[in-house]
Amino acid sequence: MILRSVIMVVVVVVVGILSSASQALRFELQSGHTKCISEDIKSNSMTVGKYHVVNPNEAYPLPDSLKFAVRVTSPQGNSLHTAEKVETGQFAFTAAEDGDYMACFWAEDHSPQIIMTVDFDWRSGVQAKDWSNVAKKGQVDVMELELKKLYDTVTSIHEEMFYL
Repeated sequence: MILRSVIMVVVVVVVGILSSASQALRFELQSGHTKCISEDIKSNSMTVGKYHVVNPNEAYPLPDSLKFAVRVTSPQGNSLHTAEKVETGQFAFTAAEDGDYMACFWAEDHSPQIIMTVDFDWRSGVQAKDWSNVAKKGQVDVMELELKKLYDTVTSIHEEMFYL
């Protein structure tokens, strides 16, 4: 019973730590303007990103005027992802070098000026992994066995100290 409680506490703490480490944000993008976001990424880190325009009127399809362009570049300026006239998209790459990687979003100039809202989720390193697959049944069983061994060791040490 105590062992299961310990396992649940460990799982809750790990999930809490990992879920708070997201790099998601929402920003406004004016037509005719550019917004760039940079992220310091270590070499050989997996990186994933998703972006989309928030539809201001969900009852109707998104108009063509609310489409934008995206470009993700390495610290040396190499283009890693480019998309034009999109309303949604995603990218993934493994960083070849340490440094500031940049994602730039821009919208064509419209008259009258349009402001669109963009949701952007950028994750790298351990944040980029799919954490829903981490705690599989077999892994929990192995962890439970190791925790039981640890509990038995602590119990035997406690008993020895009690007798002393």
